[in-house]
Amino acid sequence: MENQDKLTSFIKARFPYIYIESFEEDRIVKHIENIVNNQLKSKVTREILVWSQSSGLKNKNKAITNTKSPAQILEFIKKYEQSAIFILLDFHVYFGEKHRPGDNETIRQLRDLVPYLKRSEARKTVVFVSPELNIPQTLEKDIVIYDFNLPNLEQIKDSLNRMISVNSRVDSSDLTEEDKDKLCKAALGLTMQETENAFALAMVNDGKLNAKDIKVVLEEKMQVIRKNGLLEYIQTDLNINDIGGLDNLKKWLLKRNNSWSERAKKYCIPSPKGVLVTGIPGCGKSLTAKAMSAIWNLPLLRLDLGKIFSGIVGSSEENLRKAIKTVEAVSPSILWVDEIEKGLSGATSSNDGGVSTRIFGAFLTWMQEKTAPVFVIATANNISKLPPELLRKGRFDEIFFVDLPTFNERKEIFSVHLKRRLKDEEVTKDIKPDDENLIKYLAEHTEGFIGSEIEQVVITALCDAFFENRPLKFEDFVKAIENTVPLSKTQKEQILALREWANIRAVSASSKENTENYANNSDLNNDITSSRGGRRLDI
Repeated sequence: MENQDKLTSFIKARFPYIYIESFEEDRIVKHIENIVNNQLKSKVTREILVWSQSSGLKNKNKAITNTKSPAQILEFIKKYEQSAIFILLDFHVYFGEKHRPGDNETIRQLRDLVPYLKRSEARKTVVFVSPELNIPQTLEKDIVIYDFNLPNLEQIKDSLNRMISVNSRVDSSDLTEEDKDKLCKAALGLTMQETENAFALAMVNDGKLNAKDIKVVLEEKMQVIRKNGLLEYIQTDLNINDIGGLDNLKKWLLKRNNSWSERAKKYCIPSPKGVLVTGIPGCGKSLTAKAMSAIWNLPLLRLDLGKIFSGIVGSSEENLRKAIKTVEAVSPSILWVDEIEKGLSGATSSNDGGVSTRIFGAFLTWMQEKTAPVFVIATANNISKLPPELLRKGRFDEIFFVDLPTFNERKEIFSVHLKRRLKDEEVTKDIKPDDENLIKYLAEHTEGFIGSEIEQVVITALCDAFFENRPLKFEDFVKAIENTVPLSKTQKEQILALREWANIRAVSASSKENTENYANNSDLNNDITSSRGGRRLDI
């Protein structure tokens, strides 16, 4: 059933109270006017009256006296003899909150009004419009919730075309139909007012409207995230070339790029749900999440599960709903849940009154049932702490295991960091960032090193050269390597346990050719450096 038809049915069925959670008051009033003038035109004629605490009741912008207080407006509705739809703005303030009781007299008056609304000869409906959902328990059986959707692509295009037509001074000659489509898609997830504000800002910046203004619209979109406070918008200039190794994982991501596009619909390809990336700390899990934003050209939002949990009873569940609503509003997008095992580790305990269990259940249900194009990338270091329900197929499209870098991957990682940091000619007088012999030597002598330790070798060598105010030398790298005790030695047992878990449950993030001939060229223990975790698949 279409949304407009559903609201029409609520009105026809004489539902006494309809609750709409939205900031878009003007748009809702126009929406109801459209229903009355078109869907209900041949039936009973209904007036539309709008109430607010500051202005009282208005009928076609004409104020009706003595209707400002809740008692006055409810008494007016009870005695009104004509069929009408009463739109009450921000009436939720009288319903109280979890830490503040509501106005009991007003709530009782609303309950007393129900039989009059259902049985009176005049057909009357009360519509509550509020930016937040807040329904007293005593009114739950009398109020029906109506989901008012954000503007769709067609409505946004109509708004943009209207703004272009009335702003003749704005040069839109460079705006092709394809650019216009991208501009409007960038605005999906904003309210109509936010959309029009973004378009207006784009127009006044340089008096032009073209494809460059997509960035302006996306920046306005990020305002939604910053206001929420539960999500963090990650801005990064990383790209796929900044990830050394992990070819399987990178190839998987590249193959699923643009899976939500119109072209993908021709192949009946569903939007990917997400991936769980687990493995040894410091080997590129978080780096991959950050680079995905550039690979897919989508906003990256990080969810800190610690911010979801709140001390007030019921607040944690509401925080999760708000976070999900926000990330869906700015979709298509990427939701990054970093170290997910820490946020959900209490899902099987009852020490917090079951809050963790309820949060976990709600998050799982959303992951399974979500229809909005939101891709979830979750990273985890200690997979044993994750509840088994999270790991079954249907939650994530794939589970990838990130192991210690292979020889070829270490070469790639060294190459990335040397090219990024060795730029000044004075510093690189004796060392060149593209020296294949140097890179090969470094990779051979850092077997068992994780990615962050390889980066630290380069940084430490540079620090020594900087301290002595001289060019970088080969010996600086040798010294840095010798002074590093890798994680593969200090956390040997944990790594072996992770590999044992991953052997049948996860896919190796490294490519097959990188792991088949993984030689043990160092004095590290053979069971750490020669065995690999994760299934060997060529994606």
